[in-house]
Amino acid sequence: MSSSDIFIGETIGTAILILLGGGVCAAVTLKASKARGAGWVAIALGWGFAVMVAAYISTPLSGAHLNPALTLALAIKDGDWGDVPVYWAGQLLGALIGATLVWIAYYGQFHAHLTDKEIVGGPGAQATTAKAVEAQEKGAGPVLGVFSTGPEIRNVAQNLATEIIGTFVLVLAVLTQGLNQDGDGLGALGVLITSFVVVAIGLSLGGPTGYAINPARDLGPRIVHALLPLPNKGGSDWSYAWIPVAGPLIGAAIAAGLYNVAFA
Repeated sequence: MSSSDIFIGETIGTAILILLGGGVCAAVTLKASKARGAGWVAIALGWGFAVMVAAYISTPLSGAHLNPALTLALAIKDGDWGDVPVYWAGQLLGALIGATLVWIAYYGQFHAHLTDKEIVGGPGAQATTAKAVEAQEKGAGPVLGVFSTGPEIRNVAQNLATEIIGTFVLVLAVLTQGLNQDGDGLGALGVLITSFVVVAIGLSLGGPTGYAINPARDLGPRIVHALLPLPNKGGSDWSYAWIPVAGPLIGAAIAAGLYNVAFA
């Protein structure tokens, strides 16, 4: 694979991943969305299908890493670090593009949600317990959860451990079951397996932090949230932002180390 193929494939694939994954979060969260209130199962399935679609699209070009943590794990596994910056650059750019497309697709819903006094408060607002969890968290605005993750209970050690554990499961599953014949990306069957693993992680381990398990998936959309001209959007919770970056990278490194010791 050439560097240009890798960059283009990762940019397109990660953009599709965030468009569909962030899209299901928007669909479930935002006022005037037909899917509002569909719940956690819809989010877990939506992200799983997002991985499947994005990976099948990008596999021919880049091997469909779509996740800096997986790129790190493969570099540790093979000892080849040459293409890591290209993968990471494409993934971050794709995440930025995908999050922007979610905003465009749900533009009216974002405006309706963020100008609703029952959600953002203000004169005439009634007491309500229906505000988004994100609005109740320190430093997080009422639609931040559409873009990036946040904990239900703020405990740095627990939140970091949850992201490490979830990413460890994802990466170990990919390394043992999902790679193509060259071992540098996902295979055709591996895409399907990985998609189901993501659903399983979401259902089983997603409750505490929202299962970023992918630094680009969280950081790119968080940047977009900070930059977009959304009314009453609140903060982007930068004090938490390092956890969904560091946790997945640590989890991936541990998984790759275990793979090299036990499976290679």
